Amino acid sequence: MSAVPPGVLFRRPGGLRFSLLMARNSSKHQLILLALAVALVAGLFLLPKVIVKPKVGKGELAQDAARTANRDNGAAAPSTASVDAMGKPEGATAEQPHMTVAPAKRQEINTLLAKYNAEAELGAKLRLATELADKYKGVERFDSAGYYLEQVALTRPGEQAWKRAADQYFEAYSFATTEERQKMLGAKCEELYGRVLKNNPDNLDAKTNLGMALMASSNPVQGITLLREVLAVDPRNEKVLYNLGLLAIQSNQFDKAVERFQELTKVNPENVNGQFYLGVALAQTGVKEGARQAFQKAKSLSTDPGLAASVDEQLQKLQ
Repeated sequence: MSAVPPGVLFRRPGGLRFSLLMARNSSKHQLILLALAVALVAGLFLLPKVIVKPKVGKGELAQDAARTANRDNGAAAPSTASVDAMGKPEGATAEQPHMTVAPAKRQEINTLLAKYNAEAELGAKLRLATELADKYKGVERFDSAGYYLEQVALTRPGEQAWKRAADQYFEAYSFATTEERQKMLGAKCEELYGRVLKNNPDNLDAKTNLGMALMASSNPVQGITLLREVLAVDPRNEKVLYNLGLLAIQSNQFDKAVERFQELTKVNPENVNGQFYLGVALAQTGVKEGARQAFQKAKSLSTDPGLAASVDEQLQKLQ
């Protein structure tokens, strides 16, 4: 279990665009405790863009997690929770509603689905598949978007086609709140990023995302190996430094975490999360003044009131 202060909660990205280096803010992030079971250690690699002080009790947080756990499963989305061995949806129907999708959006998707299923001409069908993927992304049904982009890639394979599909499954993976769903989506990521790397072994973003997805597999060590391979090629890779730092915190290797987050904040001094977790790691190693400076730096970089509250709480503990 993590030694991160128990009062700190984390928001997970509504759209996990690591290529933006976790610099984007969104009001749609879902809350999740860092202290997940070791079997869910992959959650570390999908953790927060901002840190928030809890406003509700554990029961309410659990209810909130339940409400968002299956966000990809509605609006006629062929969720990977019901796909066959080939990744094809089983039993997905145009009547599946979702409470967060407006009726007009559901109708748009249902209309496109009807056209897609009826279309016989290949080029037109692929265009409809791409349009469906865009619609599903717009309502945050990322595994459904991944499914239709995968259909495009199966017909017209290539590095970028496979990566577009893989990235959407990775988005869905970032929302997974159960071990079963995490492993299922992680397997799709492994399959599709594997195809990307077969086309181009030097695609570092694909290798990084694959490494993080492998953390939920039966071979998490391979995931760490891939992340370290990326860092060997690109020592300034913020995404990898950040996630290796989080892994070090989770495994109580605070000295190593300090190294990772110090390097990250050298690469990008305005990385809010890097500064906050540097403070966490330094506090755990007894370097109170350094931790205080890192926390204050994180607070100065963000206008998020939740972050400010968490920083103030940690600063109080340092007194």
